[in-house]
Amino acid sequence: MATTSDRIIRLQHVEVRVPDLELATAYYTEVLGLVETARDERDGAPRVFLKCWDEREHHSVILREAPTYGLDHMSFKLNEAGDLDHFTTKLEAAGVPVKRFAARELGPGWGEAIRFESPSGHLVELTHGTERIGNMLPRTNPPPRPQDLIGIAPPRLDHLFVMAEDVEAFTAFFTELLEFRLTEQILANDGHQLATFLEHSHTPHDIAVITGPNGALHHFAFWMDDWNGIREAADALAYHGVTIDVAPTRHGVTRGYTTYFFDPAGNRNELFTGGYWVDPDFEPITWTEEEMGRAIFYYHRQVNERFFTVHS
Repeated sequence: MATTSDRIIRLQHVEVRVPDLELATAYYTEVLGLVETARDERDGAPRVFLKCWDEREHHSVILREAPTYGLDHMSFKLNEAGDLDHFTTKLEAAGVPVKRFAARELGPGWGEAIRFESPSGHLVELTHGTERIGNMLPRTNPPPRPQDLIGIAPPRLDHLFVMAEDVEAFTAFFTELLEFRLTEQILANDGHQLATFLEHSHTPHDIAVITGPNGALHHFAFWMDDWNGIREAADALAYHGVTIDVAPTRHGVTRGYTTYFFDPAGNRNELFTGGYWVDPDFEPITWTEEEMGRAIFYYHRQVNERFFTVHS
């Protein structure tokens, strides 16, 4: 039986809205280099399912055609099927309505799942049993990576960053009910949390939240293996005319290396690498409001206004 610390393994997938499905699909497959695995239509809206090359499961990004852009829901992978019952019981005891779905009920490749709403209005899913389709490499004597990758080709989805009017309520929900660990926080001068970083996968963050409108998506991030990958990806983004939000730099929070950019719909993406290992007894790191610039962008020591105001 899974313990408290390992019931949730990591971020499983994100589903985002895009007004032009074919344009967004071309960007995510030809520029970013994700692999299309399926298409379907749900509630009258076409969807495209995508995965990164080194992910073994059916999908990690779902694009849904819609008039607006933004986040439909986030999904986290559970270690065991029984963890669905554990979190259902815990959430319902706290007065949170939970809806349960059978495997494949929500779409191709989907595992059994539960869904509920966070205090910020974000739709959250926990799932187990997503179909495994492999990572494009043989399981015996594999090379380090496939030879026919297209575009930037990040190996996996890494984390999600959202916005909430009440960062403290959001953080309490994820730590107390969903058993995430707090790794870092940015505190206002009055002691309130301006941003928090939470994990289950022993990385600096699987999800983070910053003060802003409820339900808003700030960005979702893909892992790159090293700093050179970040720099080379920025070259590719510039070549293809992708709008770059923040050129390659470094965070103080998480110690990660990064670059930010926008998909054709306006959803912000990030490429991320670096960071540190988080043990279960990790003691959270605190940044003060005066040092927020250095926390977000360590080299520049200031945050551009767009980083706080532009979201989807």
